[in-house]
Amino acid sequence: MKYSIQFRIWHWLHATVVLGLLGTVLLRKTFLSWRTNSEILMTKLSEISIEITAEQAKVLAKAVRAGMWEWHIILGYALAFLIIFRIYLYFFDTSKKESFSSLTLHKKAVHLSYYIIYATLLFMAASGLSIYFYQDLGLLKETAHDIKEIHEFTFNIVMYFVPLHIIGVIVAENKDEKGLISSMINGKE
Repeated sequence: MKYSIQFRIWHWLHATVVLGLLGTVLLRKTFLSWRTNSEILMTKLSEISIEITAEQAKVLAKAVRAGMWEWHIILGYALAFLIIFRIYLYFFDTSKKESFSSLTLHKKAVHLSYYIIYATLLFMAASGLSIYFYQDLGLLKETAHDIKEIHEFTFNIVMYFVPLHIIGVIVAENKDEKGLISSMINGKE
């Protein structure tokens, strides 16, 4: 067996959570951008003779996306849990593990990229939790803002990794690792 059931469940839950987090961020930056939507609200309301201030429009626009942003927070908790579970799997999983020294240079680079993405996701989860709980942690609002800036910048690593991972898996499946995708589904080599 190439991948244990625990690892496969973790993988697909993790993929779902990461894609959900990416989706909420992309919605926040595009269709649900408070900047764009507050201007739309001000314009459309003024067309029906209702005047609101830019601040009021901002409050309304943020309220429109609040439910979606709650999903980002819930998925952030799930990500934190899945990272802890992945650490557990690293030490206790029964999946076949290859010796790092026996890997090709390409495989070593792939493994290294996984360590980088795991470290990135660990940072994303920790920084997201510290932003959300900044008052409970005794952090200043300015510190939370600085953490948020780094959190958002680091998001770019995840945004690039996901499509590269999918492309890499498809290429590997069609070249030298036939059955890679099915083994992540059914666990067989």
